[in-house]
Parts: sequence; C-alpha cells; structure tokens
Amino acid sequence: MALGSASTPKPGRKSRVTQAGVRELVREVRTCRLCEAHLPEGPRPVLQVDPRARVLIAGQAPGRRVHASGVPFQDPSGDRLRDWMGVTSEAFYDPKRVAFLPMGFCYPGTGRSGDLPPRPECAETWRARLLESLPNLSLTLVIGQYAQRYHLGERAGKNLTETVRSWRRYAPDLLPLPHPSPRNLLWLRRNPWFEQRVLPALRTRLRELGMHDSHGTPPEGP
Repeated sequence: MALGSASTPKPGRKSRVTQAGVRELVREVRTCRLCEAHLPEGPRPVLQVDPRARVLIAGQAPGRRVHASGVPFQDPSGDRLRDWMGVTSEAFYDPKRVAFLPMGFCYPGTGRSGDLPPRPECAETWRARLLESLPNLSLTLVIGQYAQRYHLGERAGKNLTETVRSWRRYAPDLLPLPHPSPRNLLWLRRNPWFEQRVLPALRTRLRELGMHDSHGTPPEGP
C-alpha cells in the first residue's frame, strides 16, 4: 500500500521563506549554547535545512559518532535508514531533497541503557521556526518515540510499536518509524510486518518524490 500522493504546501508560506533567511537561522542554531552545561562533550548542533527539501527526517539526537563528524546519520543507524529508504548516500545527503531535524541537535551523552534523551531546549527554542523554513515538505519520517510525541501528538499510539503499526493513519504526510539503531534488531525480528508492509510503502513514496536516483553530494561537517 502506497502512502498516497504528495501534499500541497500551505498557501502563502513560500513567499516568507528565503534562502538567506534560512541560512541565517541555521547559523543561529549552530552557535546555540543554551544547554552547554548539560552536554558532556560540548555543543555541536547537527542539522540540515534547505527550503527546497521535500523529505524531512525527524530523529532523536546525534550519537557520539555523528557528534564527531557533524554529518547527520553518518553511522550504522544511517546505513540501515538508507537501506530502509532504498536511496543512495548522494540522494540522502542532498539538501535540496532531504532535511534533518533531530529533536535534540547535540549529543546528549550516555546513560545506563544507551544515549540519554534529547535535550528539550532544542525543540522549545528552535523547532517551530525551522519547520516554517521547510515549505515544500511532502513527507516527514518520524523516527523514535520522542519525535513521534512531538509530530503526532495525541494521534500517537500508546507505545512505539502501536504507532508504527498504525502508519496508514498518518499518511501521506507523516510516516512513523522505529529507530534504525543496531540496538533495535530484536524489535525488527519480533515485528516482521514492518519490513513486509511499511518499507515497501516507504520506498514507493520516495520514488514518487524523485529520491531514487543518485544526484547530489554528501555534506561536510560544520
């Protein structure tokens, strides 16, 4: 089952968004130090925003490897996510096609069971303005419970599995996904319907949006 046809950008939004304005906003985000005291390895906001992007990847927060490189999803989770999407690295990192806005822009550190939750200051301070800078979005991949709580709100299920299983409810603009981390291999084995039903629909939609060719260039870290 396909996710549906591309949505139409909201009228009037394009005229208020300029490349120069978006670049300045991203520059502000990259110099943000609001939660510096809580970041064990210091601030290094990781994001990619271009008003031409058709696809938004809304994830959790950078891990240690992405913090080091400054490139979104440049780690095993990114390898799996690109496989799920069926796209090349070139298409994945083409800012004219794909935007990256994790719920937290900086690596939050590690707790007992993995990385800590994203810091809340990012969404509270920046997310609404950044989303307004993306007037051409046709699909948002909502990865993990933190992004799903923000983007789906009361429509989210009682847990991640229920939310992802109900993916048709959010089509065609939103598609909830589990995190592609290697830590989630057990979840994938327990939920074979995800690869059987959700991924084919995801790839079909991305093909409709022109994501399945190889134009574009990977970014360098900031």
